Amino acid sequence: MPYREKKVEKLFYQIGEVSEMFSEPVSTIRFWEKEFDILRPKKNNKGNRLFMQDDIKNLKLIHHLLRHRGMTIEGAKKYLKENRSDADYRLEIADTLRNIREMLLEIRDEIN
Repeated sequence: MPYREKKVEKLFYQIGEVSEMFSEPVSTIRFWEKEFDILRPKKNNKGNRLFMQDDIKNLKLIHHLLRHRGMTIEGAKKYLKENRSDADYRLEIADTLRNIREMLLEIRDEIN
């Protein structure tokens, strides 16, 4: 079995990196930050946003609710307020399934 490098997770991500991660414009990430109180990136001396792992996790959740489940901003806020632990659990399952799918596709490509 080939050696698989573990992805190195950074302590902080700049807003441009976050924008690329989620394929969303920077303005959308800033908008979500204003709309969802669970997003609180740190700011450096220059005022640049620095997103920590918890912010990335929360952004994944928000992105999933808005883009994959088709919720409105208000609907996602309400859902998070009422079902936070359920939302985290469902996102974790979806991520795990996506990772398994990627791994299976890699195995299929290696076989062919």
